Amino acid sequence: MQNVWFIWSLILLAFWAGVYLFKKGFRKEMLKMSLITMPFGLTEPFFVPEYWSPPSLFGLAEQTGFDIESLIFSFALGGLGVVLYRLIYRRDYVVIPSEERAHMQHKLHTYLLFVPVFVFLPLSLFTNLNHIYCGIIAMFTGGLATLYCRPDLKGKIWIGGILFTLLYFVYFGSILLFYPKYVELYWNLDNLSHILVFGVPIEELLFAFTFGMYWSGLYEHLYWRKLVKP
Repeated sequence: MQNVWFIWSLILLAFWAGVYLFKKGFRKEMLKMSLITMPFGLTEPFFVPEYWSPPSLFGLAEQTGFDIESLIFSFALGGLGVVLYRLIYRRDYVVIPSEERAHMQHKLHTYLLFVPVFVFLPLSLFTNLNHIYCGIIAMFTGGLATLYCRPDLKGKIWIGGILFTLLYFVYFGSILLFYPKYVELYWNLDNLSHILVFGVPIEELLFAFTFGMYWSGLYEHLYWRKLVKP
């Protein structure tokens, strides 16, 4: 099972590449958000071995906590998370005019973008919560912060969370089809809830939902865009 994490990271990257190739109108946002997401792969030492201990290329995760697979995975995850909604619902972007940006609800625009960081760091430093729960809470709070600032995105945020959870469930489940004991061997289940959904830890699905919530609306929030029907 030494290369499972690497192979399935490449599978996700291949899906990213397929969307990027065939959906020309998505390329700009996909690439921008993937490059923003990729460095989050460097947070892997927060989760290894506290959350899981995956075999990785050159044994990097076991030796250092860092691994190449997390960078690939994060890159693909960021690009897919931001366009998944528009793959299902046809929408275009328009720029929010400057007079609308001056509205009171946007006064905290910059601060609200970093809510997940403001939540994750205190939880990870001053509580005994497993870092996966810190991340789930942080991203859920970030999604709610986006809803406050951008209520026009409420459909995209909630539906984006559900769509990404479904995608992630299929993706994760495909690993278990070939390697049924993968979770049992490499997840630190004694530190988790022990709740499995068809073999997938509930923590993975909560991560997927909260990531989908926060990330699906981040491009619009960050670059002052809103969705309109074509």
